[in-house]
Amino acid sequence: MTKLSNRMRLLLSSALLACCCLVLAGTTLAAEPTDADIDKLLQASRAESVLNAIVPQMETMQRQQFDQMMAGKELTPEQRAEADRLLARTNEIMRKALSWQEMRPLYIDVYKKTFTREDVRAITKFYESSAGRSLLDKTPALMQNLMGAIQVKMAPVMEQLQAEMKNVTPEPVPAPPVTPTKKKKKR
Repeated sequence: MTKLSNRMRLLLSSALLACCCLVLAGTTLAAEPTDADIDKLLQASRAESVLNAIVPQMETMQRQQFDQMMAGKELTPEQRAEADRLLARTNEIMRKALSWQEMRPLYIDVYKKTFTREDVRAITKFYESSAGRSLLDKTPALMQNLMGAIQVKMAPVMEQLQAEMKNVTPEPVPAPPVTPTKKKKKR
């Protein structure tokens, strides 16, 4: 019986050792990327340039929204100047908040939470390849072409939605019943 129990102990010890090795190997494979790993990826993917290109686009969109809100409204020159100052101040705040100096720590944190060291290194290698550089070079044109295609596709849908909205006649919504509060009697 001791031979069997010694064999069982040896088998259990071997199984436990194998499990420990698998756990340690899994931990090594899923290692967190370093800041340097992520910085290399951010540089290879041109993240700072992409961010810097987004800010003017956001400012343009903000200006268009502002112009739409103000369309048809008569503003005095003083009101117009104040609105322009407000828009300029908003742009200044947005530029500071979205500066690379402010955003880099956020990128580092999000990349660490999302990717393993192996992922970061493989993605970096891709962006450093000719195919990766080609993707980066052509992405702005791709996005522009996609936006144009989506606008063309959505135009009839928007017309249909506008027609549907014209057919809707709003019915008055009844006010909810109000229950008077009871006064407490003094004793």
